[in-house]
Amino acid sequence: MRIVDIIQNKRDGIKLSDTEIAYLLDEYLEGNVPDYQMSAFLMAVYFNGMEKHELKVFTEKMMNSGDLIDFKGINKILIDKHSTGGVGDKTTIALAPLFASFDIGTAKLSGRGLGHTGGTIDKFESIKGFTFPETKEELVELVNECGTGIMGYSDKIVPLDKKLYSLRDVTATVSSIPLIAASIMSKKLAVHADGIILDVKTGSGAFMKSLDDARKLAKTMREIGDSLDRKVVTCITDMDQPLGFAVGNSLEIIEAIETIKGRGPKEFSYLVKTLAAIGLQLKGDVKDLDKGRQMVEDMIQSGKPAKMLKAFIKSAGGDENIVDDYKLLPTAKNSVAVYAKDSGYVNTIEAETIGKAAMVLGAGRATKEDVIDHAVGLILNKKVGDKIETGELLATVYYNDDKNIESSKQMILDAYTISNTQTKERDIVIEIESVNV
Repeated sequence: MRIVDIIQNKRDGIKLSDTEIAYLLDEYLEGNVPDYQMSAFLMAVYFNGMEKHELKVFTEKMMNSGDLIDFKGINKILIDKHSTGGVGDKTTIALAPLFASFDIGTAKLSGRGLGHTGGTIDKFESIKGFTFPETKEELVELVNECGTGIMGYSDKIVPLDKKLYSLRDVTATVSSIPLIAASIMSKKLAVHADGIILDVKTGSGAFMKSLDDARKLAKTMREIGDSLDRKVVTCITDMDQPLGFAVGNSLEIIEAIETIKGRGPKEFSYLVKTLAAIGLQLKGDVKDLDKGRQMVEDMIQSGKPAKMLKAFIKSAGGDENIVDDYKLLPTAKNSVAVYAKDSGYVNTIEAETIGKAAMVLGAGRATKEDVIDHAVGLILNKKVGDKIETGELLATVYYNDDKNIESSKQMILDAYTISNTQTKERDIVIEIESVNV
C-alpha cells in the first residue's frame, strides 16, 4: 500500500477503505509520512469531504491514537458540554455548578485561550490559589466531592489531533467541516461522558460565520456520535454579538456568578438555562425543555448553584469567598469610558472586533507564549437593538497598561454600527437537534 495512492483516491473522490485510513494515520503518527504528503491529503479532504463511514473510521482512529479516560470511580451521570468558542463565552463557569445542583457530574478537559479572550482554564485561574487536577484520580475525587471536575488537555489525549491541527493551521485547511468535526469529536469521545452537548456558535464572533456552515458542522458531529453510539445534542447558538456584557477573564467570572444568582444578562441566562435543561433531558429527569428551564430557574432561586460553585473552588484550592466578594478577584488599576459618537439604535456589534479590543489589553493571547492579564477587559453597556444617544456610555474598558488603550477604544467604536431603525436581536438559541436521546 502506497501513501500516494491513498492521496490520489481521495483527490479523485474515491471512497477510502478502513485499511487505507488506518494505514495513513498510523504511519503519519509514527513519523513515516512526511508533512507534504499529509498536506496534500488534507487539501483533498478540504475539496472532496468525507463520507459518513470514512469520517467515523477517521475520527475513531484519532480518538484511539492516545490515552482513553474512563471515569469508573464517579458515582453520577456525566455530561460534557463543549462550545466551539466565541467572545465572552463563560458558559461552563455557570453551567457546571448548575449541573452539580442536579447531581449531574462535569468531568471534562478544557483548554487555554488563543486569540480574542482566555479559555475556561484561564478564567478559573483568575481565582487566587485555584489549581487544576493533574491526574485522572484527582479529577474523579473532585467530581465525587463537589460535582465538577475540569483539567487541562494532556499531550497523551488524541496526540494525532494535535499533530494534524498544526498542519491544518499552515495549509489553509482549518475550515474543512469534516476535519473540524473529527478534531472536536475525537477529543470528546476519548474522555467518557454519558451525554455530550455541543454548543455550535454562529455569527461574526464565531468560527462558523454562516448559519448554513454551523448546521453542517452540527449535523456532521451528531452523525459521528450516532455512529459510535454516543448520546449527542447539538445547539446552534448566536455569536453575532458578544455573549453577555463582560469580556475578560475575572470580569466574566463575575458575570457567570451573577447568572447563577439569578442576576445575569437576559440572553446569557437563557442560554445557560437551556443547556442545563438539556442536561436534565439527558439524565432522564424531564422530557420538555420548558419544564427543564423552570426547574433550573427554581434551583437558581434556591441558592444551591452558588454553594456548589463555592465547593468546587474550595476543593480546587481557590478562595471560595470570591463568590460573595468580587473584590477578591484581580482588579484592573485603571478604567476609561467609551462614549457613542452617533444617536440611533445599535444595529450590529462585530463580536470578533470586541474580542480583539479585549485581547490587546492583555485579556487574550496573540501567541501561545503570551501571558494573560486576568484583571483586564471590558463591560459593554449597549447591545443590539438598544437605543443610544450621542455621548451616552457605550462601554467601559478596564486596563493596567495604557500602551494599547487608544487602539482598544477605537476597536470598540468600530465594532458598533448605529442606524436609524431598530434591529430585532436574533434569538440566542437558534436550533437544537439530538441523536439517541
